[in-house]
Amino acid sequence: MSSRGLNLCTLSGNVAADPEVRHVERKAGGNTQVAELTIYVDRIPSRKDNDSFTVNISVWEGSPAWRKLTHIKKGSLIIASGAIDASPYISKADSQARAGLQLKATDIFLDTSPRVEEPKAVQEF
Repeated sequence: MSSRGLNLCTLSGNVAADPEVRHVERKAGGNTQVAELTIYVDRIPSRKDNDSFTVNISVWEGSPAWRKLTHIKKGSLIIASGAIDASPYISKADSQARAGLQLKATDIFLDTSPRVEEPKAVQEF
């Protein structure tokens, strides 16, 4: 078995905004739906707070990931697996070339682990 041509990526991050679903026409004919969303992925290890990068994710109708879209909203922590590709673009802010990333998700897992909060200070009377 050869791993040549294997393109499998798994990323974890918070959803930037609610997924947007649109209808597309297939080249072979017929229509289907695709959902687009963006996640913020933390750089590990990082010495800075809020040091993350964005990855655009597409979820096609009929994939295992599609069934989970109803549970995904802005701020959700998800784990997405699929094929990744570079999607370069020109930044509107400074007109510099950027190396965007696009993940075609085959499956999405919802991270339901509770957030760990800092212990609150105990006040003594």
